[in-house]
Amino acid sequence: MPVNHAQAVLNGERLALTRALTQIENNTAEGLEILEALFPHTGKAHLIGVTGAPGTGKSTLVNQLALAYRQPADGTIPPRVAIVAVDPTSPFTGGAILGDRVRMQDLTGDPGIFIRSMASRGSLGGLAAATAGLVQVFDAAGFEIIIIETVGAGQAEVDIARLAHSTIVVEAPGLGDEIQTIKAGILEIADILVVNKSDKPGAENTLRALRNMLSMAHPEGKHINHHGQLMEIDSETDQTGNGWIPAVLPTVATSGEGIPDLVSSLNAHIDFLKSSDLWQLREEKRLKNQLETLLGTALRSRWEKSISPDIYQAALAKVIKRELSPWRAVEELIQGAGL
Repeated sequence: MPVNHAQAVLNGERLALTRALTQIENNTAEGLEILEALFPHTGKAHLIGVTGAPGTGKSTLVNQLALAYRQPADGTIPPRVAIVAVDPTSPFTGGAILGDRVRMQDLTGDPGIFIRSMASRGSLGGLAAATAGLVQVFDAAGFEIIIIETVGAGQAEVDIARLAHSTIVVEAPGLGDEIQTIKAGILEIADILVVNKSDKPGAENTLRALRNMLSMAHPEGKHINHHGQLMEIDSETDQTGNGWIPAVLPTVATSGEGIPDLVSSLNAHIDFLKSSDLWQLREEKRLKNQLETLLGTALRSRWEKSISPDIYQAALAKVIKRELSPWRAVEELIQGAGL
């Protein structure tokens, strides 16, 4: 059944795609089998992450970006676009609060667009645990552009840089002073910086501050390593002697102003990645991060099944009483589980 289900996804059957996404999001055995069957067919899509603080207009920007891809000005065949919108989790049902989908009504009815909302379920990195799996299903199903919009948690929201090829960080004027904006660690993951709502007062100050920040971080002639610490690629990033300096673009997503420039910058970024062999490097890093995450989850699950809750509580009690250090407690708990 899962093999047939996977083949139906590859054939472009939307109902099969919807069912596969549900199985994977619910972490079922059938979902895992579908992922395994689809995995050899992945690795072709351009993954675009969109992140930023709440109130910056990310959903409206994603809506306009998808429309721009589906309505190319040069008349070329438009790519198929999938959107994974990670919404906050409802405190009552545990499901997604579908605010993003409400704001993307312009996209409904286009068979070349598929929108999937999913709940963050308490994830602190801006993404749900199943997001990577959903992205791989869309990739295998033939969607050339996959846009992942994170939940909007602020500075903690850096997991997207581990998943996407191109990361857009969205800012907006009036959310706080520019110095605090510059200090935000989330800016370090940006391939493209967007100042949305640029028709509002203070937009020029925000644009100027971000551009000044970039000029200080990337002086002329210096190799660029703006993904350095997070992605752990350091000097490998700059194999050609030329680095990618993030663009700072003003947009007004409600009217579509600045969206063509954003698409052009995204196209330039993917050309840069492929021409400098960084596409393959990011793919390797992305899969490495996914493997390590899955391995950590599996090992913790195996440990929880192997250790008595009473033993854990006893160790915790000793730590609280300062009779046992946390480091020694971990070692004893792992040994006690036979791992």
